[in-house]
Amino acid sequence: MLENVETLIAKLIDEVDYPHAADLFKKLSGGKRLRARLILTIAPSAPSAPLLGAIVELIHAASLLHDDVIDEAQLRRGVASVNATEGSKTAIMLGDILYSKAFSELTAFDPSISRAVAESVTRLSVGEMMDVSMAENFNTDRELYLKMLYLKTATLIEACAFSAAVLAGKDASAHAIYGKNLGLAFQIVDDILDITSDEATLGKPSLNDFSEGKVTLPYIDLYERLENGDKERLIANHGKVLSEEEKGWIRSKMDEFRIIEHSYSHARALCDEALEAIGEDPLLRAIIETVIQRSH
Repeated sequence: MLENVETLIAKLIDEVDYPHAADLFKKLSGGKRLRARLILTIAPSAPSAPLLGAIVELIHAASLLHDDVIDEAQLRRGVASVNATEGSKTAIMLGDILYSKAFSELTAFDPSISRAVAESVTRLSVGEMMDVSMAENFNTDRELYLKMLYLKTATLIEACAFSAAVLAGKDASAHAIYGKNLGLAFQIVDDILDITSDEATLGKPSLNDFSEGKVTLPYIDLYERLENGDKERLIANHGKVLSEEEKGWIRSKMDEFRIIEHSYSHARALCDEALEAIGEDPLLRAIIETVIQRSH
């Protein structure tokens, strides 16, 4: 089924009728296709599910192109980003092409589906703005951070689950809860891997989020447990390129207070809530386990 999604993605890009955009798109790494896989898992028999999966993956790719420009990221999944090789203007315009094509195809779907996806993209954009604003200072507000995660990452996954349930005639509200919690857990695990994985696995320097000014959940948990002097040291490292000594200090403090285990527990609780919402579904449980156990 994922092969059908890939075929449809290629078809949609070809329909844009601009070879340069098609060539640039081919250089993008497809990633895990989590959003398309989720749609196909919930609505495996719906004829339009592969097309919806392709549309959502175009939206996701567009958001990543814009993300990389905002973050001035030189790498995306271990390869040079489009803004690094072609410049920020080209990356933004390619993202705009993908967004526009996705939305033009989305108009053929049930209004409840097109509205859910479109509104999620609005929220995604707000989340990106929040993320940039929050990086200006050391944020200690856990609820504010989780709200930003929902807007920036979980909302589109929530919309995928909701829309697929509509296609399949299933409980859309329950599946939306599943999608929201899956998205939050996915990003929390991403936060953890930025700290625990090495550069070769990440495709970027470790602890890069913190160097970029992003105070993710593990850092908020750590801050709450540190004494005043260590709190000041942590804040002093915020938004800076970290030396190996400072990286080692941060990791040692996280080990001391079992921060990573605590963050995983938060992600696992979200996953448990997701599964409780939909009842026993082995295939959706398998997606949850893939997310919580991934190593990159």
